[in-house]
Amino acid sequence: MIRALALVFLLLSPWGGAVAQTVSPNVVAELAPQGKLRVAINFGNPVLVQKDPASGEPRGVSPDLARELARRLGVPAEFIVFDAAGKVFEAVKRGEIDLVFLAIDPVRGAELDFSGPYVQIEGVYLVPSGSPLKSLDEVDRAGVRVAVARGSAYDLYLTRALKQATLVREQNGPEALDMFARDKLEAAAGVKQAIDAFAAQHPDMRVVPGRFMVIEQAVGTPKGRPAGVRFLRAFVEEMKASGFVAAALARSGRADATVAPPSPRD
Repeated sequence: MIRALALVFLLLSPWGGAVAQTVSPNVVAELAPQGKLRVAINFGNPVLVQKDPASGEPRGVSPDLARELARRLGVPAEFIVFDAAGKVFEAVKRGEIDLVFLAIDPVRGAELDFSGPYVQIEGVYLVPSGSPLKSLDEVDRAGVRVAVARGSAYDLYLTRALKQATLVREQNGPEALDMFARDKLEAAAGVKQAIDAFAAQHPDMRVVPGRFMVIEQAVGTPKGRPAGVRFLRAFVEEMKASGFVAAALARSGRADATVAPPSPRD
């Protein structure tokens, strides 16, 4: 019954018709100009992608979406793996990527056009258990050093938001957390699931209550692909409405992540 209602929604909604039709050659040419879909997969975000312990292949909501998109386009998906979002963005600027799964941010918007978000993730702070920092606002103080992954969504956001605290960057999330603990920094910022997991392994750490941002994960493609972007936006809305995103999160053990609500039509 739920799947039937979802199908009715898609057929009647302004988004559904674009995906239900045969994919035009123009869309395929824009999204896969080399005859294959070059997909950036960021193993640095364990909510969206994990490494299969048996095969080593990417699994999770982002790879599942990429495979389904490639199937509809009628082209193979080539996964190009990274360990940090910042490295993905640099590869985009070098012209090496056709599809990304990154958080929406104005800095990235200079190079990428995005769909609406498909998953929402919280950005949170970690501090030593004996830290005087008790609330989100208290982190932004002179003398507070915050460990972040270089070029991550929370790095980009906190670069604009923090006025007194100092960001200290490492190449990826795990290295930033290791630096936080090793160098005895005052705080670390990151994706809630990763921060919670690190805190669970370190009894001398605690998570500051609340979130400093909502990270809106979306599908992006390099600018200059207008037909492709329209198709991607419709595709993502269908994947949310049909239950595809929720099912992919559940299969990968990430049902604690939030499926993003429907996005307004352009």
